[in-house]
Amino acid sequence: MKILHIVPEFEEGGVERYVVQLCREQVNHGHKITLATAGGKLEKFLPDSVRILHLPVQRKNLITGLCCVRKLAKIGGWDLIHAHSRVPAWIAWLLSKKIKIKWLMTAHAPYSLNLGIKPLKHADGVICVSEAVKEALEGYLPENTVTIPNGVREPLYKWQGKKFPENKKFLFVGYLARRKGLDTALNALGLLKNHEWTLDVLGDGSQRKDLENLTEELGIDDRVTFWGFRDDAEKFMSEAACLLFPSRQEGLPLTVNEALAVGLPVLASDIEPLKPLATGKLVPVNNIAAWRSAILKVLSGGEASPLSVDKLTTFSETARRTEEFYKTLI
Repeated sequence: MKILHIVPEFEEGGVERYVVQLCREQVNHGHKITLATAGGKLEKFLPDSVRILHLPVQRKNLITGLCCVRKLAKIGGWDLIHAHSRVPAWIAWLLSKKIKIKWLMTAHAPYSLNLGIKPLKHADGVICVSEAVKEALEGYLPENTVTIPNGVREPLYKWQGKKFPENKKFLFVGYLARRKGLDTALNALGLLKNHEWTLDVLGDGSQRKDLENLTEELGIDDRVTFWGFRDDAEKFMSEAACLLFPSRQEGLPLTVNEALAVGLPVLASDIEPLKPLATGKLVPVNNIAAWRSAILKVLSGGEASPLSVDKLTTFSETARRTEEFYKTLI
């Protein structure tokens, strides 16, 4: 099968890591893969056989989108178009009309219910990464919609098993944007300066400078290290005592899944996509006092959030079910 994936950018994030893993699995299964993207540093993790087309498929501009459609149509030769995110969905929809092939989209998040997601209703199929995403987009999805959880691969590292108070390292991994909620965790940590702890922040993004300024205002900048994007997050996970995951909104939290696969305890916010993994109460979203209490419990040697690793899906299973869904379309 010849498959065209369309992804806005390829810098960092759960969507991009999902596509990297999916491309690897699909190449291993003998499929020919083309990736249309604005580009980014995660390209180096793709198999060498993946053809990369650098196009501005991230830009929310009609003329730019039509130009991308025209350029892709001239290349053609695919059996299926797989879009990831909203602008690629518009391009995939228009391209499918022009070259007469089927298209689908993976909905990675509970997108805003507006004109931006109009193409979903016209897709030949939609994959939602969680039931929470499917429920959030109800009424905007085609009849042919399935839920295929984003799985995790076998980790390269395993957690060393060192908790607080012996190990004093908290870890945050994620794109630095407001929806990730790192400001909530930082404010909570700012109330715990009389305890010993450090925080490693892996990731970059639009809010990085604001978050760095916040650590200075809270007087904890000497304990928080902003590393930027790292491709060795699993190694950090193996050496940390606890992952902080204070997100306000997610589709399916790949970082949490990866941490659980490594074996690292996770302190997680109470968001819908995590409830299938939870065996007890999670930490209320945006609640600094609740996060302070939860972090203090971990600092004192207590347990983190009750999340079950037994409920995780492997990525090979994700890829297998995705391929089965493809076969229903062509």
